[in-house]
Amino acid sequence: MQEKGSISIHTENIFPIIKKFLYSDHEIFLRELVSNAVDATQKLKSLAQLGEFKGELGDLKVKVSVDKEARTITIADRGLGMTGEEIKKYINQIAFSGASEFVEKYKEKDAAAKDQIIGQFGLGFYSAFMVAKEVEIFSKSHKEGTEAAHWVCDGSTEFSLETTEKAERGTDVVLHVAEDSDEFLEAARLRGILNKYCKFLPIEIEFEGEVINQTAPIWTKQPSELTDEDYTKFYQELYPFSEAPLFWIHLNVDYPFNLTGILYFPKVKDELQFQRNKIQLYSRQVFITDEVKDVVPEFLMLLHGVIDSPDIPLNVSRSFLQADAAVKKINTYITKKVADKLAELYRKDRTGFEEKWSDIGLFVKYGMLSDEKFYEKAKDFALVQNVAGKFFTLSEYQEFVQANQKDKNDQTVVLYTTDSEAQHAFVQAAQERGYDVLKLDGPLDAHFIGQLEQKLEKVSFKRVDADTVGKLIEKEEQTESVLSDDDKTRLQDLYKQAISNEQMQVQVEALSPQDAPVIITLPEFMRRMKDMQRAGGGGGMQMFGSLPDSYTVSVNANHPIAQRILQAEGEAGNKLARQAFDLALLAQGMLKGEALTAFVKRSADLLAAE
Repeated sequence: MQEKGSISIHTENIFPIIKKFLYSDHEIFLRELVSNAVDATQKLKSLAQLGEFKGELGDLKVKVSVDKEARTITIADRGLGMTGEEIKKYINQIAFSGASEFVEKYKEKDAAAKDQIIGQFGLGFYSAFMVAKEVEIFSKSHKEGTEAAHWVCDGSTEFSLETTEKAERGTDVVLHVAEDSDEFLEAARLRGILNKYCKFLPIEIEFEGEVINQTAPIWTKQPSELTDEDYTKFYQELYPFSEAPLFWIHLNVDYPFNLTGILYFPKVKDELQFQRNKIQLYSRQVFITDEVKDVVPEFLMLLHGVIDSPDIPLNVSRSFLQADAAVKKINTYITKKVADKLAELYRKDRTGFEEKWSDIGLFVKYGMLSDEKFYEKAKDFALVQNVAGKFFTLSEYQEFVQANQKDKNDQTVVLYTTDSEAQHAFVQAAQERGYDVLKLDGPLDAHFIGQLEQKLEKVSFKRVDADTVGKLIEKEEQTESVLSDDDKTRLQDLYKQAISNEQMQVQVEALSPQDAPVIITLPEFMRRMKDMQRAGGGGGMQMFGSLPDSYTVSVNANHPIAQRILQAEGEAGNKLARQAFDLALLAQGMLKGEALTAFVKRSADLLAAE
């Protein structure tokens, strides 16, 4: 007997609305229908385990097939199945009322309705009408003595329902593909969708005679069941062309939320390779999205891997995460797990941790800069490295340098280089004084230095070329000048004439006779302001316009060349002063073009005159 009916709904154009606004990506119809089939199969398995279903389970595969000539796609399961009454209840009433509710909310709130949580609607089944002009259901319940049912709907609110013959329990959903959806009749297209969304579903999915999924991916297992090889093999499956990961974290929590997964630490090096979309989000082993910025803290977006949680709220199309209390708790939990793992690695194998630092240092610093709670944990295992290659924790380094590198104000001065080759002369001058120099040459180190100066008491950072070595760490005792005050003034004037550049602020200092005759420096404050401006930050620096270069030219009063310049007559003194200044420019890589040509010619003249 055939029953025809009209679904109780006030909106005749429900399907165009679902098609246009609910799902931006039509391919997910297959994810929804296969997920439904898997749910029906799992429910039957649960009933069997409870003793409420005593029949043979048999082959529980979900089978997906396509018939290009008939223009049909079929999703068949051997799960619970439905009676005619159950089809009316679950398809016509519950799912359609959910769709109706969506439409009403859509009318009221426009696009805001898309942010309703999917659990409130039974809309998954109706995603079929995005690609189908007609949908048929053939279903036979697992309950004994029930008749099979056949339901047909063409996307309007009209349906027909009748009894039919079906040999096996379960449900077949048959989609008659619309003319504008021909792409979904291609086997390669369907295989691609199944690989994307259904690769790890817990029931076997068969397509064209081949099972396309792993039903028990390693994140569903206990860490005690797994070997390192299992973890690295799974990583290669997720990222076939990537280098092996450094290490990983297995997430497994069931309170106050459910979350499983594996996060891998890739090799990052000192490049800001913020490769987004490397962490995949699943819900009960169904792939949802690789946009996980609300679930995973920003600084951990460098990680790779999988997170699976049924507790992460999604909008109706499962396309977007909803930021709520559960998501914040998960975000906090992941941050804590990562910090705990790093702390454990540091404690258990300090040497191994140091060897990995070039790969993980960038993201530890990023985490410290962006997350206060992470900073508090990471400050105990974050490392710095000096130019000799030795590693220190922050507290170890303070202890290492504080005896020798305290200035007259009892401030510990940390000296650092951003380029030990280019700044070699300054590094060497600092080391000759017995000072230690850190390598802080990474892309985040300028920000990291600023943070440490805020966090560490009575500690300041100065780049080795920010001043002459005696002024980098000012002590009470000062080097005496061999020149009188009058000679120092005359020497300063001679250099000003020779240089004739307003950006160069000339000063005469009593340095060691072994120091260079002229040293050019860019003060720490000025350089930091310029760095911040280049980075587009600077806390309002933009209002001042572009900062001009303003260098300090420190003339060494105690160098033998100072006496020669003072004793020289006329143009000879000017030439010597210019030569000493150009040597300082050359040391800084600042001598170029016409000035470099003139320096080479002048050098040849001076050599010939010797």
